[in-house]
Amino acid sequence: MEKIIEIFIDVSCLGERLDKVIKTKSNDEITRSYAQKLIKDKCVQVDGRLVEDKNYKVQLNQIVRIFIPEPEILNLKPENIPLEIIYEDTDILVVNKPKGLVVHPASGNYSGTLVNALMYHCRENLSNINGIIRPGIVHRIDKDTSGLLMVAKNDFSHKMLSEQIKKHSFLREYESVVYGTFKDFKGTINAPIGRHKYDRKKMAVIKENSKNAITHYKVLKQYNGFAHVRLKLETGRTHQIRVHMAYIGHPVAGDKVYGPRRQVIKRLSGQCLHAKYIGFLHPRTLKYLEFESDLPPYFKNFLRTLSFNMPNM
Repeated sequence: MEKIIEIFIDVSCLGERLDKVIKTKSNDEITRSYAQKLIKDKCVQVDGRLVEDKNYKVQLNQIVRIFIPEPEILNLKPENIPLEIIYEDTDILVVNKPKGLVVHPASGNYSGTLVNALMYHCRENLSNINGIIRPGIVHRIDKDTSGLLMVAKNDFSHKMLSEQIKKHSFLREYESVVYGTFKDFKGTINAPIGRHKYDRKKMAVIKENSKNAITHYKVLKQYNGFAHVRLKLETGRTHQIRVHMAYIGHPVAGDKVYGPRRQVIKRLSGQCLHAKYIGFLHPRTLKYLEFESDLPPYFKNFLRTLSFNMPNM
């Protein structure tokens, strides 16, 4: 049965964007991205009139009605896929994702993902804030990126962890091998990221319709034509590291999308990028936890093939 949420616009949200108001006034029951989807899908009315613009600014005493459709029934099944679990308790789970494993199902691909594996391992104990397609998933890493990923086992934990990410207090550090050598061994890339103007499957550094994005880098060692770097995310945009490193002329080795097309290193089977560290406050105990993942064999083997060139920092 369709669910209807009604919001009265008072002075606390006067002049705010419609998608933000929906998120705030629903006590985060509806995420901002889901609010935008509902608006786009013609499920939101203001004073009885359909509004399809997420940027619409609400006015005093207006009534917003959100029509939440029944959940789509999908044939999403638990699958006994091996998981490398780094940490687990009743609230959270940290997994070490291998390269090549898709995090969550997408249209036409509802099996063989990390979510299918989590459904088997955790049974019913996964947050559902992100809906049936992404239960438990607080943040994502790309299919061909390996490393640590946080999973929430209930909605309380999901909200607490999401808030830490929003406030940039959630530690996420990666290691990568990138093309080229650096003059500056440390630096910060502060460049907004949005959908590519011409290729909608890609992201790009653009000014319009973009979001603030900040990546800090440190060179660990340089080789002939390559560098081993550590990267710290201050924000978490789609493909952020891959886009930012390509933007400064140091694309990630093996990256088929943002790297040099004529020099794709096929033996890497995707980008040489590993989520090595995550750190956060436990959502219930508020104790700081930090985890590290060893560099996987594909990463170490690639480093062994590179010839040493310049002193490390």
